[in-house]
Amino acid sequence: MSTPHELYDAAVALHQTGDTETAVTKLQEILESAPDHFDTHAALAVYLQKLGRNDEAIEHSKKVCDLKPEDIFSYSQLSMICMRAGRIQEAEDAKAKATIIRMGGQVKPQGS
Repeated sequence: MSTPHELYDAAVALHQTGDTETAVTKLQEILESAPDHFDTHAALAVYLQKLGRNDEAIEHSKKVCDLKPEDIFSYSQLSMICMRAGRIQEAEDAKAKATIIRMGGQVKPQGS
C-alpha cells in the first residue's frame, strides 16, 4: 500500500504532465485516509484555483492555514488565491495575517 506522500508525489507528476483533473482526483483520494495531509491541501488549493474551482481552492487553502497557522507562506497563498477569485477582503485579511506572523506575532487559526 502506498503512503500518502507517495500518492502525493504521483499526483504532482500527473499535474506536471498537464493532467491536472486527474491529479486533483488523486489528491482528493489521499484526504480520505489522511484528512490533515498538509502537502495535499496545499496542492489542491493551487490546482483547483488553476481549474477555476475557486471556492474549493479557498477552502483547501484555509485548511493549510489551520494546519500550520505559524507559516507565512500559507497565508500568502490564501491571499493570492482569494485575490484571483475576486474575494478582495479575504485576500487582504490573509495578507494581514502573513504580515503579523512576519513581524513575530501569532494569529488564530481560520476556524477560530
